[in-house]
Amino acid sequence: MFHCQQAAEKALKAVLTYHRQPFRKTHELQELGDAVLSFEAQLAEPIQHVVYLSQYAWRQRYPHDEEPELDMRAAREASALVKAFFDALLRTLPAECHPPA
Repeated sequence: MFHCQQAAEKALKAVLTYHRQPFRKTHELQELGDAVLSFEAQLAEPIQHVVYLSQYAWRQRYPHDEEPELDMRAAREASALVKAFFDALLRTLPAECHPPA
């Protein structure tokens, strides 16, 4: 789940960087997503699907005894959401920004 959060965070920061939009140091996907939405409104739904991952920026790095263990089903669902988010984000960028096939 941490890696899913990191993928979404870095993708949002990459779009902000591409558009030369400043952002503060944060792991909060809602904050980063809101900044992206100011010029890419069509990403509202994909961003809303991944904002819950913000908690995993710290949750698994600094676990507490009362934290439930994550299951593979939840991890697969998060991975699929991030993949769909990434695909939607790429559609807003020119081809030269896309990773090689």
